[in-house]
Amino acid sequence: MTSSAILTHPIRPINDLPIDETLADALLGSINDYREQLHGRRLWLACSGGRDSLALAALCVQLYRQGRLPCLPQLLHVDHGLQADSQHWATHVANWAKMQQIPCHILRAQVTGRDEQAARQARYNAMRAHINQDDVLLLGHHADDQAETVLMRLIQGAGVNGLSGMQPWRVQTQHGRRHALWRPWLTVRRATISNYAKRLALPYIDDPTNETGDNVRSGLRRDIMPVLATYNPNVIDNIARSAQLLGDAQATVNVQAEQDMQQTADESLQLPAAQRVLNIDTLQVLPIYRQRQLLHHWLGQDEPLPPAKQLVDDVWNLTQRSDHDHQTELFWQARTQSYVVRRYRQQLYRLSNEWLSWLDRPLMVQAQPLSSLDLTTNESAESDFALLTVRRSEDYIWQLQVYPDALARLIECHIGALNAVLKIKPLDRKQRVQTALATRSQSGKKLYQTLGIPLWLRESLVVVSVVLLDKEHAKNEIPILLLSPFDRWILKNDFSSNTKSLGSDIDDVFKNVISVVE
Repeated sequence: MTSSAILTHPIRPINDLPIDETLADALLGSINDYREQLHGRRLWLACSGGRDSLALAALCVQLYRQGRLPCLPQLLHVDHGLQADSQHWATHVANWAKMQQIPCHILRAQVTGRDEQAARQARYNAMRAHINQDDVLLLGHHADDQAETVLMRLIQGAGVNGLSGMQPWRVQTQHGRRHALWRPWLTVRRATISNYAKRLALPYIDDPTNETGDNVRSGLRRDIMPVLATYNPNVIDNIARSAQLLGDAQATVNVQAEQDMQQTADESLQLPAAQRVLNIDTLQVLPIYRQRQLLHHWLGQDEPLPPAKQLVDDVWNLTQRSDHDHQTELFWQARTQSYVVRRYRQQLYRLSNEWLSWLDRPLMVQAQPLSSLDLTTNESAESDFALLTVRRSEDYIWQLQVYPDALARLIECHIGALNAVLKIKPLDRKQRVQTALATRSQSGKKLYQTLGIPLWLRESLVVVSVVLLDKEHAKNEIPILLLSPFDRWILKNDFSSNTKSLGSDIDDVFKNVISVVE
């Protein structure tokens, strides 16, 4: 059994069939443009089996066999089961690849939703999960696709970034994994690809949904583009050229926004892509148009599509407020994650919902004798250290790095004891503690306000104590350090008359480490 969507041409070797030099020049020219970025990186080709991707795969095979292409990409075909014949399409692509002696991997994907956007996201997710860090994914998008993309974004009210369309080379990062999308055919017309596929008699898959007009893109292709061509027959090339010019303009804007962000971001509070923080005082020094552009750039980090103008306006308005309301939050459902934007004092936070969920996880309570701390050998460190996990999940991990030798010296010097246990436990809201700079102990809301702890971090405070096992010490649990994921405070206690000296010693003992799990 086969599928009626597959052209009836037989599968045959294409090595010796004629090459289209226009398509070859575009591919080889793009290789020259991105030679440095491509060097030493594994190459994959997203192959749906349709005309464009199969033609690109065929050209790669021909150029490689002739020695004009330095390496042969591996094909990735995703079967997400939305079409009744999708399994036949996957088998067909695999059989074609086997005949051409090009590696091919069939991936399965689960689609959440029934629209084309959901299917596209599922395909990319499946391919991202399969490829490795810094690999390159080759895509068969062309000038007609680019023109349709620009028109779609124009209808949606996009700015310079959206109207610059698809980029020929784009690095994407998600959950700490980085890869590049490479589109060498954005200057090539669909008709050129069609003529090449026809000359080679490529048995490509002609997906019937491409021309039915049941989504915006196919509607533009079927109804709008032919009308625009009656006004100017070069409309496709002109729109693609405008996208390229706008891409250059956006690159200039991005450089300015990146420079502004480096001056405005609070690096001590960053955890890409979980938490991004801007200083509002520094932001407001900029001209208003640069403030808005910076917010647009800042919000869109870690996302393939930019935020809507309304969201940027709402976030800008949040930065202009002079009241002390810290409850307001703005929600953004982006492509890869959902986020909450909040303000606390003069800091602006973009928080992923995954990160906020992680902050709700229970903290680990632990007590370990100094003698039993598991040491980790680290060639870059001056001495061995132990790692104690405070909180972790599949996405993030919060650890306390402890140097046992330095801790033993601290206890002996300031407390006068040798036999001790290191204890980590959550701060109880009613527990009173006194930081080194405070004149008295505090608890609960007053403590949070004194330390400047945002609402969403208030359940993520832990106290590090030393528990003395020597019988002559009447008070055996001594709090020495208060920790949050991004800060720490030395605590006053009855055993240290010189808090400044204790603080200096503690700097040699503990290091707070919070990171994204790779």
